[in-house]
Amino acid sequence: MTAHSSFSTSLRRDSGQPRDLVARVEAELRERIEEAVDFACLDALVERRRAHGLPAPVADSARDRDEFTQRVRTFLAELRDAVATDLTPEQRRKVDAAARAAGDETGRLLAVQVALAKELPDYWQRFEATRVAYVGAASASSGERPGLLRRLFSHG
Repeated sequence: MTAHSSFSTSLRRDSGQPRDLVARVEAELRERIEEAVDFACLDALVERRRAHGLPAPVADSARDRDEFTQRVRTFLAELRDAVATDLTPEQRRKVDAAARAAGDETGRLLAVQVALAKELPDYWQRFEATRVAYVGAASASSGERPGLLRRLFSHG
């Protein structure tokens, strides 16, 4: 009996997913990174608006979507700079190759994150530290430095 190419042992795979295991793992990793980036950027956007007394973003607002898209690109660039420290020459080569293979700016930035996640065992810890700093900076961007009131009143 010969195996047919349409036979799949994976009950969870849908027809749109890649058949190759490595490609499926990479697609899943990219999806997880996209979800985490979306969450971080939406959190930062909401926190910034709250700090400025502005209304929360609305899904059907083109202006809000544009602001969110810009936040995604900014966060991905900051994430790249924060996570891609201390890479070996081989790791740097893989990350650079991933960036060159992608199309638009956001695609390149995401491809870099996928490559970094595959190369660095502590990728998600680095991601989380960068996310916390990014969201904190968004909420502190109301014009006052964080801790200013505490410093002013601690001398009294």
